[in-house]
Parts: sequence; structure tokens; C-alpha cells
Amino acid sequence: MTKTITQKVVFKNTTPKDLYELYMDAKKHSQSTGATAKIEAKEGTKFTAYDDYISGKNLQLVKDKLIVQSWRGSDWAKGDMDSTFIMNLEPKGNDTILHLTHANLPEKEADDIKKGWTDFYWSPWKKHLAAKVKKK
Repeated sequence: MTKTITQKVVFKNTTPKDLYELYMDAKKHSQSTGATAKIEAKEGTKFTAYDDYISGKNLQLVKDKLIVQSWRGSDWAKGDMDSTFIMNLEPKGNDTILHLTHANLPEKEADDIKKGWTDFYWSPWKKHLAAKVKKK
């Protein structure tokens, strides 16, 4: 059985371009999460993130707007299918709303992954972006 999680996260005083680059630029991805990422903004390329815990392939990219990837955790069972990760970035005034849909997650992994997005991405991203603003 698989599960789908959805999240809506507001990033204050942030552009869709900032968030797209935090995810799709290997250096920024690694700096903002504190874990190594090997990723490039090119459809069809494979990627790894979070010190090789996450692996997958870029399926569709619309610069500064949309990221669609196949995605799996290194500890998933061999029989588990790859999940589908979709990130939509919506500008809203000075803010950006990040819409996440993460589908086909193994049922036993879904709760940890849902919490992991907040703990390992959204919270560190907000701290990283706040530090960047203070430096200006």
C-alpha cells in the first residue's frame, strides 16, 4: 500500500527563484540542508541528496515554478516503487507558497518523510534564507 502526502509552506520575503535554486543547485542545496547533494537543473538527470539517502531522477522542470522527480530513500525495500515528488512554487506578494505533493510513498515510510520535509528542508531553508537577509 502507498500513501500520498501534501504540504503547503509559506516562505516570507522569498521568491520562487530563491527556492528553486535552493533545491536544484547542488551547492545551495548542500549549504541550506547541511548534507551533501548532487543535483543539476536538467531534465532526465539523476540526483542524490541528503548524503545519498535520497536518489532519483528529474522528470520535469519548469524554471522557478515546478520540480517533478522520481524519488526514493536508500533504506526502502527493493520491492517498493519509486515515489513521485512534485514541488510547485507560487508567488504571493513578497512571499512564495511551496506546494508539495509526494505520491506513491511506502506506507511505513510516509509519516517519517512527511516530518522529514519540515525537519530537514523547510525549517533549515527558513533559517538559511533569514541568515542571507541579515547579511545584506
